[in-house]
Amino acid sequence: MGVADTMELDWVVIRMANAYRYLIRAYCVAVIATAAVTVVCAGCDSHSATLEAKAATTSVPQPKVVTKAAAPGFEDTPDPKSFITTGPLVAEQQADVAAERNGRVVSILVRIGDRVKKGQLLAQLDDRALKAACDSQKARRAAAQAQLREWEAEQKTAEADLRRADAMRDAKIISDENWEHAKYRVDETVAEVARFREEVSAVDADLSTADLQLEQSRVVAPFTGVVGRSTVRPAQEVKPGDVLFWITAESPLQVLFTVPETSMAAFKTGKPLDLTTADYPGLHQAARIARVSPVVDPASGSIQVIGAVVRPSRLLKPGMTMQVRLAP
Repeated sequence: MGVADTMELDWVVIRMANAYRYLIRAYCVAVIATAAVTVVCAGCDSHSATLEAKAATTSVPQPKVVTKAAAPGFEDTPDPKSFITTGPLVAEQQADVAAERNGRVVSILVRIGDRVKKGQLLAQLDDRALKAACDSQKARRAAAQAQLREWEAEQKTAEADLRRADAMRDAKIISDENWEHAKYRVDETVAEVARFREEVSAVDADLSTADLQLEQSRVVAPFTGVVGRSTVRPAQEVKPGDVLFWITAESPLQVLFTVPETSMAAFKTGKPLDLTTADYPGLHQAARIARVSPVVDPASGSIQVIGAVVRPSRLLKPGMTMQVRLAP
């Protein structure tokens, strides 16, 4: 072969090799594309199957059932003796002391915590005008009483003159005209005595009113106890009904508490109680059930109980919160 033929043969061989490589590459691309499509389809089928499986296994959530909670402290009371509740200590006597008339406070004689006796002066209102009015009424009463005594004496004299006139008229010593004059004099004195008696009564009524107003200027303790609260200050202007002090007796003490309806059969009158307080951990105070309410409160399902404290400790004070349980 010639050189030209050789070169042409090489060119043909090279063209055939390139064509073969192109076919091989195209075949590989087709195979790879087919495999990718298969994988994608399989993934879609797997995802759909997974979703279907989840849908089949997932249950619809059921609504929660809400039940009514029991009242605090009353959840479970199987044993009434184990039931513990709390309640305040109160004194049998306690009262607000209020002003009874208008006036200005001129003096305050007690402070919070002071022990007072019944009738003891707590505060004083300005009473100068009332004292002057009382003195004036007393002077009026004295004058009216003096006039009344004079007319009573005149009445006695006139009645004596009338008795003599009656005798003299019967003896024909005086005329009927003179007898009538004596009779008129008696009638006059009787009328004047009645008038001055009424005036004395009126003055006594006015004096009683002035004395009452004067007494109302004195703010006093209604019973023996201790001053628990004071809301008055010097020079304060007060009016009727303004609360100035709160007085409470120190004994006897009572404890007020409630128990659930389910345990009320165990809390009967006379049952002993054991009282404790967080303020004094070692203190155990005895008490007894004094009264039990006959009515159950429908809102809380409980009853009111009052316990009487037996020989209360000096550590206890009205208003303290006590823990209450049935004594063993």
